[in-house]
Amino acid sequence: MTLDQLVRILPFARPRAAKYLGWLNATMNEFDITTPARQASFISQLGHESAHLRYVEERASGAAYDTGRLAFRLGNTPEADGDGQKWKGHGFMQVTGAVNHAACAAYFGIPVERISAWLVTPEGASRSAGWFWKEHGLNELADAGDQVAVTRRINGGINGLADRLALFNTARKVLA
Repeated sequence: MTLDQLVRILPFARPRAAKYLGWLNATMNEFDITTPARQASFISQLGHESAHLRYVEERASGAAYDTGRLAFRLGNTPEADGDGQKWKGHGFMQVTGAVNHAACAAYFGIPVERISAWLVTPEGASRSAGWFWKEHGLNELADAGDQVAVTRRINGGINGLADRLALFNTARKVLA
């Protein structure tokens, strides 16, 4: 993917696109996101999740992840004050929760206490998105053209589906 293609897909990323382009291309190669359908799906989804490469850390405080079933599911410890804030979403695909941060750290061989800082770097934001993509079987869903299923695996629902689909349709045309 070229810089021109990236900014045609994610026009609001123009100020940041060059900073991430090399890492995004390396990530797509590393995680076999190598067909136009896979790349269109990947770039459109991470474009939505990151607001056009603007955010590599969840804007909310993470306090919502401190208690209840959500905290349990994410592996956060309700007794540990601030666990939700510590393990809030990081990277382009918003790796969220203690369990997911630990799995990502293990995959990349990064100490878990340093994973959050790595996830907000251009390398970490990009490569963790590729890892998430692979771990959740998203190449296969992209191959099938099922953007609703891709969105559900990433988001847990269909939040932002209209934007994701618009970005995907643009990406398909640009990457054809």
